[in-house]
Order: sequence, then C-alpha cells, then structure tokens
Amino acid sequence: MNPEFSPEFCARLREAFRRTGYDTGGVMAALGPMAHAALGRGEPELAFRASSDAGELGTLIRLFLLGGDESEAAVRAALAPLPLEDALGTGLLRGERDALRAGLDVRPHGDEEGDWWVVSDLDADALGHQVPPEHVLGVGHASLSLLRATLRRPVDTLLDLGTGNGVQALHATRHARRVTATDVSPRALALAQATFRLNELDVELLRGEWFAPVARRRFDQIVCNPPFVVGPARVDYTYRDSGLGGDDASALVVRQLPAFLNEGGVGQLLASWLHVEGEDWADRVSRWLPANTDAWFVQRDVADPGLYVGTWLRDAGIDPRSPEGRAKAAAWLDWFAEAKVQGVGFGFVTLRRTGGEQPTIVCEDLRQAYDDPLGPEAGAWLDRVAWLREHGTELLETRFRVPGTVLLERVDAPGDEGWHTTVRRLHRTDGPGWQHEIDEAAAALLAGCRGVLPLSDLLELLAVAHGGSAEELAAAALPMIRELVRHGMVEPV
Repeated sequence: MNPEFSPEFCARLREAFRRTGYDTGGVMAALGPMAHAALGRGEPELAFRASSDAGELGTLIRLFLLGGDESEAAVRAALAPLPLEDALGTGLLRGERDALRAGLDVRPHGDEEGDWWVVSDLDADALGHQVPPEHVLGVGHASLSLLRATLRRPVDTLLDLGTGNGVQALHATRHARRVTATDVSPRALALAQATFRLNELDVELLRGEWFAPVARRRFDQIVCNPPFVVGPARVDYTYRDSGLGGDDASALVVRQLPAFLNEGGVGQLLASWLHVEGEDWADRVSRWLPANTDAWFVQRDVADPGLYVGTWLRDAGIDPRSPEGRAKAAAWLDWFAEAKVQGVGFGFVTLRRTGGEQPTIVCEDLRQAYDDPLGPEAGAWLDRVAWLREHGTELLETRFRVPGTVLLERVDAPGDEGWHTTVRRLHRTDGPGWQHEIDEAAAALLAGCRGVLPLSDLLELLAVAHGGSAEELAAAALPMIRELVRHGMVEPV
C-alpha cells in the first residue's frame, strides 16, 4: 500500500519537526561534528550516544536517522501535535509499544538557502533484507551529484523527469517559477507528494512512462535522474531498471529530451554508456543526439563489468555470495560478455536546444577529483559555446586574456647541457581543473594574451620571433584557442 500524507497530516508533522528542531542545523548541533561524521561513514554508535541527551529531537534522530526502537511515550511526545495513531496508520511508523520504529525514511536536507525534509523508503540496512521492486531511493550519491551538476539560473518552467522522492524538484523550486515532476511508479509519486506537502510546495505531479505525461509540452529546463543501470532488458527495481537493454534508457532520454525544450532551453541528466570492444564511447553517445542540439558529455567514471554488477547487487541488498546473487551476477556478466562490453561509463550530460545553428558536441573525460560543483561550469560552458558560435569567425580580431586562475606548469628533465623543458601544461586551478599540454610556441602566444593586442597581432609577433608565417601559425593556433575558450582558460576581453 502506498502511503498518503494528507495536507493536515503534513502540517502537524511539520509543526513537530519545527518544534523539536529536526532540521540539518538542529541535527548537527545535537550530534556534534564527530558523531555526525561517523554516521556518514555508516558508524552509528557515536550518534546513538550523542542523541541520548537531545530530548525529543534525539528521539526523532534515533527513529528516522539511526533506525532505532523507541518507546510509545517518547514517540508520542516527540511527534506532538501529530497523533501517534495517524503516524502508524499512514506507515510513517511501524511496530508497537516500546518497539516503535520508522516505517519510512524522513530526513532533513538543505542547501545554502534553507532546509527541507525528504520522504523515501528505508534502505536495505534499515529493512534488514533486500528492498522491494517499488523501492523509492533516498538522497544518495547519484542524486547529490546531479544536484551539484544542475544549472541554477532563473527559468519559468522546469520538468523533473523521473522524480523519485522529489529531491531534484525541491531544489528546482529555488529557481523555477513552475515545476512539473513525473514518474512511472505510483509509490514514488506518493512519496514525492508527501515530500512536497511536508515542505509546503506546489509541484505538478504526473504519472507515466518517460515523456508521455508531458506530450506536446515544452519547458525551459529539464532535469532527469533516469533508471540508467545497464544490462539485460528487465525490471527488478523501478528506481534503477528501465526494461530497456544495454544503455538504451540513457539513449532514449538524450534522443527525446531536446524536443521537449523551448528554444535555448537546457536539459541535464545522469547517464550511463557502454564501452564496447572496437568502439569509441564518444562516437556511441554522439549518435544518440538529435539535430540542433548542443551537447556536453562529461565522463566521470568507467567501471569494470564485474565491479559494476557487484555494486548494484549490494545496492539492492542482495549478497553476491548467495545463490540468488550468484545467479543474477552470472546472467548479468554473460550479457556483458555477449555484447563485448569492456566497461560502463557514467557521467553528466548537458543539452541545449538551438535554432538552426551548427551545434557543438563535446565528449570528454573528467575523472580527476575536484570539489567545485559542475552546475556553474555547465552554465559557463554553454555561454562560451554560444560566444564561439557568434564570434567564431572573428577570433583573429579578438583580444584575449588568460585568467589569473590559469597557471603554466613546466616539467624539466636533466640533459647534457643542463635542464630542458619536456612538458608545458596549462592548468586551470578552479572549477574542474582542466589541463592542456602545449608547446613552446603556444606558451609564447598565451603569454601575450593580456587583453591588449588582438590575436592577429600576437601571431605576427610570434612569426617574427620564431619564424614561419602568421597564416601557418594561425591555422595551428585557432583550434587550440577555441578549445581553451570552451574550457575557460582564455577569455575574450
């Protein structure tokens, strides 16, 4: 049975949470940094100890964050003014008397502007067994990654395709005037509705597969965390399996999404793609794209098939050593072998619907560690691509400068006549930390990019100093300049 949280129920639960301070700040203050960090590592004992002195807030922490048993009297007091009987009747709680436990995962989630509460299903550890097919995930690493990768510029309309617990839509309400959220799972829609009501947010909810619920509609922005797990065509769990084989789920979203954008609209999603023997992954994903679509594919990781299968079995609460786990792993690995899959790529896709202009398509690896969120960089990338499209024929007349965040690194090796430079590498120290190896002539050219002389004059000076013609130097320099502009490592003045 899917839970139904009425507006009155949510109002009373919200009052209880506010009264007890059950929010991100309150939980952090009650637990302290050491216990909070240990909880994030999956080590709850310090949090149990710290919460014992936190009164009614401690009761809620042990119930909803630690999976503990609590007494009827303690829970009744902590949830007031929400009647305990209502909490049991909706499935928010389970058990009886001195063994009351959470029936759903309800936890604070916030950003720099404030707090929300997110309602989802309990994970396999809390349940003590594998999750059911209609399981609705909490806010995991994939959700957080997409949140950080999403562009946050004001828009009128935004679609959250496959909303799950609703967390992407929560953040979307900060910058979108109207938010629509869809899902194929009735349970996901019920829990998302609870999330939105608990946070007093008006989000349009629609049920259906893929883009069917919004047929003939267009949006300024679309975000999507699809069921992107790759493998045989099956649906064991609705949160991860699409029923489509291989990476067809990611391909479907990339292929269809631009048609539901207004011109200039942006779509962003998590996606997976196969690394198949004899095929370049960039060629594979580029074939998914419709016409008139700028696309930026950023590959964050490539998983070995064996590691990939084990990870997703454990995610569902299935022991890979069990008979069921071995059978599922064998079928999965057989499929990979038959399809000649050497790895599974994972990353972010940013799409923009253009007019009739020639689109820009870039596929690149970003597997190095970096801390900055990708969302602002995605917006800047789109801006730089638009600038290049408008001014691409005027690069020689443009004055460029190298930002202060870009450094030139040199690697020198000893030789018969002393040290000599073997590697020159441009390194952007902010954002994703892009790096480009360049030669001596390019280093000299970029040294002159101070926003004073146009590129054509710098090439003339370089030709005099290093020989060759300015035209030959320009033919070599312009592709490099375009790439450095896209990566924010040189910028027009």
